[in-house]
Amino acid sequence: MTWEIVFVLLLIIGALLSFLHEKISPDVTALVLFVILLVSGIVPQGKVFGVLANPAPLTIGAMFILSAALVKSGAIDRLAALLGRLAGFSYFTVISLVVLGVGGLSAFINNTPVVVVLVPVIISLARKMKLPASKFLIPLSYAAVLGGCCTLVGTSTNLLVTGILQSRGLPPLRMFELAWVGLPMLAAGAVYIGLFGRHLLPKRQPAHLTLAEEDRREYITEVFVQPGSPIIGRTAAAAGLTLARGIRVLEIVRNESSLPLEHPAPPLAAGDRLVLACRPQGVTHARSITGLDLTAELKLGLGQITAHEGVLVEGVIAPNSDLIGHNLKEAGLWRRFHLVVLAVHRHGRELRGGGDERRLKNGDILLLLGTEQAVESLRASEDLLLVDRPPLPAGRSPHHLRIVLGSIFGVILASSLGWLNIEIAALLACAVVFLTGCLKPRDGYDAIEWNLLFLIYGMLALGVAMEDTGTSAYVVDRLLWLVNQFVPPEHKAIVMLAAFYLLASVLTEILSNNAVAALMTPLALSLAVQLGVDPRPFVIAVCLAASAAFATPIGYQTNTYVYGVGGYRFADFLKFGLPLNVICFVIALYVIPAVWPF
Repeated sequence: MTWEIVFVLLLIIGALLSFLHEKISPDVTALVLFVILLVSGIVPQGKVFGVLANPAPLTIGAMFILSAALVKSGAIDRLAALLGRLAGFSYFTVISLVVLGVGGLSAFINNTPVVVVLVPVIISLARKMKLPASKFLIPLSYAAVLGGCCTLVGTSTNLLVTGILQSRGLPPLRMFELAWVGLPMLAAGAVYIGLFGRHLLPKRQPAHLTLAEEDRREYITEVFVQPGSPIIGRTAAAAGLTLARGIRVLEIVRNESSLPLEHPAPPLAAGDRLVLACRPQGVTHARSITGLDLTAELKLGLGQITAHEGVLVEGVIAPNSDLIGHNLKEAGLWRRFHLVVLAVHRHGRELRGGGDERRLKNGDILLLLGTEQAVESLRASEDLLLVDRPPLPAGRSPHHLRIVLGSIFGVILASSLGWLNIEIAALLACAVVFLTGCLKPRDGYDAIEWNLLFLIYGMLALGVAMEDTGTSAYVVDRLLWLVNQFVPPEHKAIVMLAAFYLLASVLTEILSNNAVAALMTPLALSLAVQLGVDPRPFVIAVCLAASAAFATPIGYQTNTYVYGVGGYRFADFLKFGLPLNVICFVIALYVIPAVWPF
């Protein structure tokens, strides 16, 4: 073992630990790896920079743009309208149609926007069927994942793997090559989810519905500090406006300017306008404070008080939200929308501690309180997806829809028939949707998950280092030595195929699927060379295993997205997803050697 191999292995271990602990984001970890490889000189700088010429990230970015164009054109709205009509059918029928419909759509566009748009639709469908949303949201995510396994453009993982193949002079994956395995997986997944979803999935409710009725009833009211009031010069807390009394101070306005509420709290002055969120008993207490005057009166069954009943909603932070990376203070939801954040849920649990300094992440669930008018104002924002009800169908141009569908079909046709490489066809389609006004360039660029592209470039550079330093060959030699101890020569290939699939599957459940694909594909190619067999079966196994992640909520982005919305726990994914992992493994192990012989 050379020092270069030791160095690369330490980089891999460090990257894996960083991905697991999430102290820094995966894309920053990948960027640090890229810089270390450049500075260390362990790999020639030309080879490190050479990964920027890999067509995979460019193609992935183009597919994000086309996916955004499809969403803007109203195609998913039409699917949502169809799904909304299924309430009268049985659970098995509804779930089977959802899995097949969503899987079919996810086979051709990025699956994250599909899930994001359909979450409120599925929640509404569950209510119509008088079933908890938790019976439907995991199936929605699994459908998107299974659909992505069917085509080359179904997931960024497939495009990344084909880019690695091209960089090594090997034939790229064809558009429908993965369908040999992906379609059986999708069909088996639809049957499994339809048969067992109602019994194995938990009965859970969104966070705002689990609150007691008393906790859900809050009122937004304004009060003025009167001249001569005994509370002048005291802080709001000292005046008795505290959570313990059912009162939340949202804003203090003095001379048309909003005062900061953090420590040290400002002393009250005559003429200050206070915006309060009060529980019923809090409204009564506010009225009893001498020198506070309610600005209007409204009959709410508690006596003559001044308030508008608050609305509680849950909002999910979208993948490309401007709120990601900001804390609650920086997000300024009260300043922008007059909504107060009551709680933040991440990975199914409420975040406690850190106050307004906690940084928001994609998929975080915000429990928000505000007036109906404030909620409707937020609904138009793309930073948060409100899950209280499906969005109203927007007026879409049928002409634009035809252009977008034609562009995506053109990408599929041109790449399938070999007329154009997938990256060229995808870029050409992006140019068409921009030139025809189907999508504004700025909206297209905003739809690209740039952090994912940085992650891919960093992991591609690590893959080059593994190859150039002999790390891949070293790891494969150790694996083969282990297999040779227990497996006869005639079964080595199939055993290694199973081992590679299982290893990639386990890693994907805890790491980024693109990072796993970038690490495992070079190992698969080295393994095939050592065994003297065709590398295609191993590459196909890596593609599928790096996407088909069902056993944890962090294994795939769509799983993470529905995690908090459905009120799930970690064990719910393990209980329901692990059998589906096994089903997909069995199908893959049977089909792959039959279609791509060693």
